Amino acid sequence: MYLAAFRDYRHILAPGERGTLPLIACDRRQARTLIRYVTGLLDASPMLAKMVSHRTAESVQLTNGVTIEVHTASFRSIRGYTVVGGVLDEVAYWRTDDSANPDKEIVAALRAAMATVPGALLLGISSPYARLGVLWDMHRRYFGREGDVLVWQAPTRAMNPTVDERIIAEAYEADEASAAAEYGAEFRRDIESFIPREAVEARVVPGRHELPRRWDAYYVGFVDPSGGSGDSMTLAIAHREADGTAVIDAVREVRPPFSPDSVVQNFSALLREYGIRQVMGDRYAGEWPRERFAAHGTTYQPCEKPKSELYALLLPVLNSRKVALLDDARVIGQLCALERRTAWAGRFNRPRPRWARRCGERRRWRGGGSHPPGQWAVRVVSVALRGAPARGARAGVTRRLRRCARSSRHDSDAR
Repeated sequence: MYLAAFRDYRHILAPGERGTLPLIACDRRQARTLIRYVTGLLDASPMLAKMVSHRTAESVQLTNGVTIEVHTASFRSIRGYTVVGGVLDEVAYWRTDDSANPDKEIVAALRAAMATVPGALLLGISSPYARLGVLWDMHRRYFGREGDVLVWQAPTRAMNPTVDERIIAEAYEADEASAAAEYGAEFRRDIESFIPREAVEARVVPGRHELPRRWDAYYVGFVDPSGGSGDSMTLAIAHREADGTAVIDAVREVRPPFSPDSVVQNFSALLREYGIRQVMGDRYAGEWPRERFAAHGTTYQPCEKPKSELYALLLPVLNSRKVALLDDARVIGQLCALERRTAWAGRFNRPRPRWARRCGERRRWRGGGSHPPGQWAVRVVSVALRGAPARGARAGVTRRLRRCARSSRHDSDAR
């Protein structure tokens, strides 16, 4: 409120320009909670209430040329404003650098918009979460150090002594790690990235976006079917080299809305280009995938391996450098987004996408589907390593094809 109401920015604003103080949260509904606090403070003070020139459900315009308004966590939508300050609500739960709207990009866009405003402040308010993202980075760099950035870390009872101690004690008894983050202001140590970004990027072949078919390779495919309204439909194709390296050759993703039958037809055509007549996939919608792929000449085989086994296979493969990934930012981001959590008995649970627990999102990632292509690259790599013959297994077929080709050319020359 001080930044918006008690400072004069008219000397830095052009005619017709307004200064903006964005209240940013994961979604608009959460950000509206902040705007209600703002309107409550304005209404409680007769002096401040006189400064309100216009009010909507998501913004308040003041007579000094400043607008306080709701924004969602998107680095694209925050650009183009003159930002006099900003509030980042629950920033620890924003999507990190694996998503379409990385938290670091949002903060960078805000800082650029604040560059022309002397004394502009950026305020982040959040319970800590995993040791990831912009909040952890700021804490690691600035907590307890002199400088322009102040990091304040305090437990719930220090900030709000009215909270019943029994509630906190019961939370610690039920789940100590979760309660330490929620009430003790401690970053969680039981949640970490399943695959380090460095390990993923080390297996990416720069500039390789897709590979053509090679006649001496045996290709496998894995598809994630979808009904065309909520989730993306994805396909990944891979083969195994003679040294055991699993190579991703092609990845396709079709985002909703789309015609499922049309996508099945296109996927089947791509599979035929790589000589694949049988594709593996998820156990989705009963017989529908089998029937639709069969109609286009492809056999659909549900994968019998559980997800935990496929994920467990991937990490040692990456660490042993037995996989070659395409230079696809979306696939890379989704692989890096996998988290693993320590279970009660000290075992690691099956990795889950980080966004699946962010800000009330349970299953579907808003960037496009609940099964993004990175996860299906995991599965096709697993299939390629376990079930596909190594490159060169078709060498005999290749030699026969070459002999046939030479014979055809010889006959043509003779004629």
